[in-house]
Amino acid sequence: MRWRRTRDLLTGKSMLLAVVAANLLTFLIAFGLYLKSRPILAQKSISHLLFSSSWHPLEGKFGFYPFIVGTIEVTVIAMVLAVPVCLLSAIYLAEYSRSRLREMLRLVIDVMAGIPSVIYGLFGVIVLVPLVRQLGQFMGETTTGYSLLTGGIILAIMVSPIIISVSTEVLRAVPLSARETALALGATKWETVKHAVVKSALHGIISAIVLGFARAFGETIAVLMVVGNVARVPHSLFEPAYPLPALIANNYGEMMSVPLYDSALMLAALILLVVVGGFSLVAHLVLLRVERR
Repeated sequence: MRWRRTRDLLTGKSMLLAVVAANLLTFLIAFGLYLKSRPILAQKSISHLLFSSSWHPLEGKFGFYPFIVGTIEVTVIAMVLAVPVCLLSAIYLAEYSRSRLREMLRLVIDVMAGIPSVIYGLFGVIVLVPLVRQLGQFMGETTTGYSLLTGGIILAIMVSPIIISVSTEVLRAVPLSARETALALGATKWETVKHAVVKSALHGIISAIVLGFARAFGETIAVLMVVGNVARVPHSLFEPAYPLPALIANNYGEMMSVPLYDSALMLAALILLVVVGGFSLVAHLVLLRVERR
């Protein structure tokens, strides 16, 4: 009996240690990025760096505003395109499809989730860029196809497997009694799904969207290949943009010969980490509020 209690205590402590280590790693990464960012922060104010649009490293000008705007806009476009389609797809898979069809479609979704991002990037270059170019010409816009819209579409495709898979599992986890009760009260199939199933699974659905957002916000290679990578604020869906992950990936190898370039790129990584962490924290607080209700 004493050995069993000791073993349970050791197991609990070891799991607690693992959780603390996993969370501590995030703070260590953030602290390391901050230390690397201190040289540029010592010379320029954070407000100037965040809201300046001038990016000329050879002249010592490091304005992150175009990159922050590009990151936010391409992520918002991706989520606007992906979330409605993904939620409707998850509802169909969980509530309407037959088991054989559901398993087949889930296999396809799992395969999509495992495709390397560079493959999505090539698909974007070969297929989406010409389509967006033709769409822009049809709408009277001058564009090469490498644009904000192309980046948003490719990101929407990439985050879809995550949102669909998690949302489907969450919807299927809702107890059968919730559906039977709603149907017994005279609700239709859709009313049951809308008012009983989706409402019960709202916590998990929001979590799925947050996971998709985090993937979209930090995605690098595929977006880098199709978004255009021009350091200016885009004023149209058909104009090129330059997200923060693409900035880091494109320029990290060139930083050694330019003063403060290393520090500027580390600050860009820190901004990326803080924004993703802040959004996740806000989403967690929203989930807690939903749970209380």
